[in-house]
Amino acid sequence: MSDKQVINENQIQETIKKYDKTERTRDLKGNLKKLVSLIAIAMALYHLYTSWHGTPTAIIHRSIHVSFMLVLIFFLYPVSSKENVFTKFIDVILIVASIIPYIYLKTNFHEIVNRAGMPTSIDILIGILLVILVLEAGRRVTGLVLPVLAVIFLLYGLTGNLLSGYFSHKGFSIPEIIEYMYLTTEGIFGTPIGVSAQYLILFVIFGSFLLKSGVGDFITEIALAIAGDKRGGPAQVAVLSSALMGSVNGSAVANVVTTGTFTIPLMKKIGYTPEFAGGVEAAASTGGQILPPVMGAAAFIMAEILGVKYVNIMYAAIIPALLYYFGVFITVYFRAVRMDLRGLDKKDVPSLSKIFKEKFFLLIPLIVLVYLLVKGYTPTFAAFFGILLTVPVSWLTPKNKMNLSKILEALESGAKGSLSVAVTCAVVGIVVGISTLTGLGSKIAGAIISLSGGNLFLTLVFTMIACIILGVGMPSIPAYLLTANMAVPALLKLGVKPFVSHFFVFYYAMLANITPPVALAAYAAAGISGGDMYKTGLEGFKLAIAGFIVPFMYVYNPVLLGIGSNAVSIITSFITALIGVTFVASSFEGYLLKPLNNIERALMMIAGLLLMKPGGLTDLIGIVIGAGVLLLQLGKRKAFDR
Repeated sequence: MSDKQVINENQIQETIKKYDKTERTRDLKGNLKKLVSLIAIAMALYHLYTSWHGTPTAIIHRSIHVSFMLVLIFFLYPVSSKENVFTKFIDVILIVASIIPYIYLKTNFHEIVNRAGMPTSIDILIGILLVILVLEAGRRVTGLVLPVLAVIFLLYGLTGNLLSGYFSHKGFSIPEIIEYMYLTTEGIFGTPIGVSAQYLILFVIFGSFLLKSGVGDFITEIALAIAGDKRGGPAQVAVLSSALMGSVNGSAVANVVTTGTFTIPLMKKIGYTPEFAGGVEAAASTGGQILPPVMGAAAFIMAEILGVKYVNIMYAAIIPALLYYFGVFITVYFRAVRMDLRGLDKKDVPSLSKIFKEKFFLLIPLIVLVYLLVKGYTPTFAAFFGILLTVPVSWLTPKNKMNLSKILEALESGAKGSLSVAVTCAVVGIVVGISTLTGLGSKIAGAIISLSGGNLFLTLVFTMIACIILGVGMPSIPAYLLTANMAVPALLKLGVKPFVSHFFVFYYAMLANITPPVALAAYAAAGISGGDMYKTGLEGFKLAIAGFIVPFMYVYNPVLLGIGSNAVSIITSFITALIGVTFVASSFEGYLLKPLNNIERALMMIAGLLLMKPGGLTDLIGIVIGAGVLLLQLGKRKAFDR
């Protein structure tokens, strides 16, 4: 890579902060910066220690995690963009207050357990303090939408007895609600924050260690070597590198910025429009959250909710992720052929064999991680061992050798990187807790079924819309959790298996990153490409269209998740789905062997959807229609050649 193609780390961080509110932190200096670094390193070391030696009681472990999180957030995230002495004084108070809920729980744990269901006034006061701290931390990191939603749910819990009709309930007092939020593992210390404390922070730290060891550059070089000189090469490079990087870092916006600062200029250089170049990067980066082995944070939460091993989630995600990325890849190819775009000069493309010969060992920690997960070890152990292994592996390359300074940087970066996930889980804990306490989830499920008339397809459409709407204003984790809590019960009542129902919701929560009108990943890509934000979002949406269809496919054909069938059925379904994705991409792009007219585009769309729907008859009809269009295209090509 030339110097012109490389953007420095400061520029990357500035771009991320511009488009990802979870990264807009203070620029600390001097002793204060050192103090925060020490706290972040201590947080990372605590979780590494407990991953090896075992955790304390669940609620104590989770409260330690939350206290670390709150302290760091109030140090790093300002009250507002305009700070003064008063706001800084408020932060000092909040930092001190953030430690109190843990200390109180720790010192009074046995008494609290013995008087379960009979909280004291101090219990309630400390609980109220924790709720306020979590809501304020959530506001600073994620914005207003999620905390306001949590407040609405709290008010619903308090005033449900004042409502009439379907959504009314008996109403709960402040002590009852606060006890549920603070002194049980159902509210703030519920499953979401439990997963954050047990697994997610370790995988974020693992990703930080991988990047510090040089894996990021290695992945980009591999993608460049594989696809750089092919038709529309830089776009294919973007798809490959963003897929691999996204699987490691789990953040769509961060992935866009990290890989896009290299790939987007290359795409523009060979003739792609700024909007299409940004759309490719946004679609490819978003898909990283659904690509094994290290998927987005919501995948770990899904495994915990379903009570299955994470490796089962990995296995199930393989075919849908391949279909998603194949859809992006083939659309990019059709665009390149239609615009007669060439790849990079061979002299600008590195040798794949040379790259692997020099740096193959950098992938050892990731390979070992996958091996341990497949062999049945817990994600905690796999991540811990992967982190330890990354350090000696990095010593094999002088440029990326991890000395003590780099190790501490990786620990600090990992802890800070986990804050947005952790605070999101804590705030969502309030929402999910109230939903469980009041029975709201089952009521909404009943309303969805009533609205759809018990029709599965309409229920799926309503669920998809709900996921996308929720994803407009909040990160993927709360979008998934809220819809899972409210819409999944409706799918279950209509006979969809729990595993399939959660996967359906999970996919659309991820895809909200590239769904207009608010498509954060696309906006970040537009900031790099210089293209129009909304056109970039539309291009990203079109490129990822297969991803919007795939969840419907595996609801009607769970074979695509590897459920209840043999290898032959899985392979057959996968092949017909691939052909279907190709036809749909061809329709959207208006090109197959030659440009398609409107009738041909409509026929290709019909053929693609029929192939993506399970069933021998629909597959046969889809193949016949697609083959007919293909023959017409061959006729056009021969006529043109003459």
